[in-house]
Amino acid sequence: MITINSEPTAYIPIFLGTTQHSLRLSLEILIMVGMKLNDEIIETYNVTVSAIELGQLPNIGSEFAIDEITGSELSGFKSKFRQSDANLQSTVSTELENLIELKNVGQYQLLKGQKDMTQELKVPELSNNHLILIRLLLGVTQQELAIAMDMSRKTVNRFETGEQNISDKFVNKLISVYPQLSEAIEVQFDWASLTFPDLTSKQVIADVLRLQENLFLERPTSQNFYTREMAFAGEKNIYIQDFAPVKNPETQTVEQKFGTTLYLTGKGTRLFEKALLEQNINWRNFFEKARQYRGHLTRLDIAINDKWGLLDMNELVKAVQEKRFWSKSKSYAVHGNVDDGWTVDFGKSPFVIRAYDKHKEQANKGYDTDVKTRVELELHQDKAEYVLDEWLNHDKKLVDITFDILYTYLWFTNEPIDAQKLKSDKVREVIEQTVEPMPAWSLLTALGNRMKFVRQPKQQSVERIEKWVLQSVVPSLAVLKKTGHWHEIIEAINSVELSAEHEKLVMATTKNAITQASKQLNINFEKPTKKYKEDGEQGKGA
Repeated sequence: MITINSEPTAYIPIFLGTTQHSLRLSLEILIMVGMKLNDEIIETYNVTVSAIELGQLPNIGSEFAIDEITGSELSGFKSKFRQSDANLQSTVSTELENLIELKNVGQYQLLKGQKDMTQELKVPELSNNHLILIRLLLGVTQQELAIAMDMSRKTVNRFETGEQNISDKFVNKLISVYPQLSEAIEVQFDWASLTFPDLTSKQVIADVLRLQENLFLERPTSQNFYTREMAFAGEKNIYIQDFAPVKNPETQTVEQKFGTTLYLTGKGTRLFEKALLEQNINWRNFFEKARQYRGHLTRLDIAINDKWGLLDMNELVKAVQEKRFWSKSKSYAVHGNVDDGWTVDFGKSPFVIRAYDKHKEQANKGYDTDVKTRVELELHQDKAEYVLDEWLNHDKKLVDITFDILYTYLWFTNEPIDAQKLKSDKVREVIEQTVEPMPAWSLLTALGNRMKFVRQPKQQSVERIEKWVLQSVVPSLAVLKKTGHWHEIIEAINSVELSAEHEKLVMATTKNAITQASKQLNINFEKPTKKYKEDGEQGKGA
């Protein structure tokens, strides 16, 4: 027997477990309760319970002594128990700590049958062809390389002819002598979105992001079934969507429905990295904290930036057209052209590998970048959670995970792949053993785990508005100035009333600190360092 919102029922409460991803070190946890009647589960409730009152976690499917449930779908359900024993607090906390490793997001997905996204890494060792390609990209002769490496030209020649194998010691020294090798390819986050079932947007801002709420513009929305949006500086770079509080017409009380999604776009990740710098934490710290609040990744984009020009998009597109590639996904598509830049997609959601001409893409928007080509891993839902779990819980470096996945899912060759080989049970092994790889792609894979995972903090700026004014407005202003109308323009600028979006943009642009940590930390934001290596992600040999 159990009472639901003061109404007695004949139901028998059954413990159906903690809800997915709900475990955290807290004295309040979310569980699922089934209502059993005549040996059948009639309905279920997600109920917040006191860990102290719950005592030891019951076995799934067993009856337990819950006495009353109150609340609604909008505000959530809470429970009362027939018995309470404060001495059980220690027991419950210990159980939660033990269970957190089992039921934390990524591992829980693996227990459900989520397949490993990587295979045992057998990336190609640096070969003679790789060394030749590296030397050409560096623009040095064999003699110049030999002098820099403090060895004879004959030794370099033996490496390039394949007479002598290239050792890890040689590779480490090569990167030490030519540090631009490890800086030419970088890994960084380019998009992240997370859902928080127990929080509101303002709680995400205050507790998870730890940004100043007054830098966010609140406005209504109808996207993704939400009703409210909080946008940093009024722009959709860092924004959170949730449910605006509503007044219950019957009780006249204001009710708040929980559940929200945080979005960090490509630009938003760079802006948020300034907040990470202010708070003296890194991405790993942030995601660990997000999980404590039951944050669940819905999308994670990892960018591999080729600033070296190692990959040529014209060559990659040609390889696709000539069937000189193998992809674990059967789906692929080519977009764009030579002038505006190519984009090639492999796979569909929840996992896409995308290669495109980043330099041309930015040039078309009127911007400049030192990135020539970008390869992106776009991961959704369980795929994104898998990567995060491997990174946080299995002591793997993000660059290793990234290039493991890239190697596992995509491979380019120097010649077309025979259709018969594509039907082999061990197709990947057969291709690697019998078909010569594309040197640039295999070099990217061979050097990948020696690259760096970086943060590139960026301040909120009005460069978008400035760019538009310089390109579209300044010529007209020049005409007005020369015809004697400049005074009216100045008066109009001084008297104009900014919109709420513009006011937030001004505030976020002019503030030196955007986070709650500004008073505790003494950070020099004028220092020349623009990129920061993620802790523990320096790359092997660096």
